[in-house]
Amino acid sequence: MINWPWLVPSIRFEDVKAEVGASFRDFRALTRLVALAYPNAPREHIRIGCELMNVFFLLEEYTDNENGAEFLHRFWARAIKTASLSSQRHFLETFTAYLHAVVVEALIVNKVICAVLMTTQAWRLTIGATPSFAICEMGMDLPDEAFYHPAIVELVECSTDMIIIGNDIVSYNKEQAAGSDGHNLISTIMLELGLDIGGAIAWAAHYHAELQKRFIDASVDVLVKEYLDGIAIWPRADTCWSYEGQRSYEFLIGINYHLTRSDLQVLWYKGPEIQQTRLVPLLSKAKCITA
Repeated sequence: MINWPWLVPSIRFEDVKAEVGASFRDFRALTRLVALAYPNAPREHIRIGCELMNVFFLLEEYTDNENGAEFLHRFWARAIKTASLSSQRHFLETFTAYLHAVVVEALIVNKVICAVLMTTQAWRLTIGATPSFAICEMGMDLPDEAFYHPAIVELVECSTDMIIIGNDIVSYNKEQAAGSDGHNLISTIMLELGLDIGGAIAWAAHYHAELQKRFIDASVDVLVKEYLDGIAIWPRADTCWSYEGQRSYEFLIGINYHLTRSDLQVLWYKGPEIQQTRLVPLLSKAKCITA
């Protein structure tokens, strides 16, 4: 995203980390993502964002665990104290759609790999971007006429698709090693278009560039600029976070696979180097631990 005009401002991460407290000590990587994604948000909204990211993580990793419901209740109890009524309504609508999509995805996760278009449409919901964008409007009264305006919806989809592409390019290496790349966009492109890994990533990168141009060239009303600036920072924040190494390592903890020491070093140490060189050593296939 070299030419993306929305930069992540310099932030005082230690202040953010202290603000969220000891209850999030096991989710330090997620706290870092929130600090990057909402750099201009007040502290209370930063805290709400941290709780929301933890809800997403717990729902994804531990869907049969009561911790997910506990975090969701704590998040919502805090959010309704300061969030505008319109942002609360928009969050409930988008989060409900997210939950429905996650259930549908769980039913097909081990079945066929979907077409690129179908996959992208489904992941716009399951990635959780639109509920996350609600944090950007918590301090404003964004009317439904603006929120659901076709031009705004298209820009939200552009930002979401950029996050999807960035996530799947970064996570493909880990997922192919773990044997869980069946619903990765890169795998889908390879299968549908008959491309190798390099060709698929190049195709995804080209589409990402098109999305950037579409977003930048859009003409929007000044009344929604603050909201759009918020969702525009998200793809940049996600990219920065992805290459810090912490993301791949911490999210790998919950996967029951053996990786070699050298593979772990690639995941943990080489993020900044990969971001500069664009060269990624392919991880070896991991062996699944049998219960």
